[in-house]
Amino acid sequence: MQNLDDIVQNLPQRPRQPGRIEKISVVGFGVMGRGIAQTISAAGIGVLALEHDTKTLHAMIKALDEEMNREIQRWSMTESEKKAILSRIKTSSKLADVKRSDIVIEAVDEDFVLKKKIFKELDSICRPDTIFISNTSTLSLTKIAEVTLRPDKIIGMHFLNPVTKVPLVELVRGLKTSDETFIRVKDFAESLGKTVIEVYEYPGFVTTRIILPMLNEAMHVLMEGVASANDIDTALKLGYNLPVGPLEMADGMGLDELHAWMETLFHELGDLKYRPCPLLRRLVREGKLGKKTREGFFKYDEMGKKVTS
Repeated sequence: MQNLDDIVQNLPQRPRQPGRIEKISVVGFGVMGRGIAQTISAAGIGVLALEHDTKTLHAMIKALDEEMNREIQRWSMTESEKKAILSRIKTSSKLADVKRSDIVIEAVDEDFVLKKKIFKELDSICRPDTIFISNTSTLSLTKIAEVTLRPDKIIGMHFLNPVTKVPLVELVRGLKTSDETFIRVKDFAESLGKTVIEVYEYPGFVTTRIILPMLNEAMHVLMEGVASANDIDTALKLGYNLPVGPLEMADGMGLDELHAWMETLFHELGDLKYRPCPLLRRLVREGKLGKKTREGFFKYDEMGKKVTS
């Protein structure tokens, strides 16, 4: 007896309308990939999420389920909303399953070699008109696009964490990104409820380039004993009307991710303001990566809420 997936797979395919975005895949189901997939699904759009092996995929599915349960406990999501979102997210560990996608969003680690490898494989799998999107924060889209035969259809879509809550997305043009690609992806981003800003390729783009020096300086102030972590965050929150202080913000982003971004910008721009603070390096070495490990500059409970001593 055929299962439901086999029956659906064998149904006659509806003729595809040129230019219409119907099939979306997200490669990489980590923190950012899960957020992107959830955001797409919450907008009522089906999405295929991929990881490199079934063990990792199952772990990421469990992580998404736990994250959404925490949202339910915070009264920011209902059980029925969770079920509806999960019903629109399909998963796979086979990259070949993206071959019918209109858009493929790459959301793997900030590793230039890995991203180039994935884009090269995608280029051989997908239709010539499929748009490839990278969620990179710092890397060159133009250099990534060089391994494909479609540099005009490569664009950056820099979501900020948490993807489901931050209303902004940076659309980053590579040197050969076409106007048609930009317009189609802008329409797609707006269908997700995001406000779009247009960015031309440059290390760090807008948000990452501007926020990193502030976070790095806050770490130096803490390391030099000028004030406690709590008082530094209090000063910035109340003094500049920020919703969260820089050190807690860093913990939320992931200290290992921040370290990688700073190293990239320091290498690309040679500016000392991007050289990672020694305190950040130490915390990363110790595996204290922020909220995802429940300890960074602060400690956190299983709900991701800061523990006050």
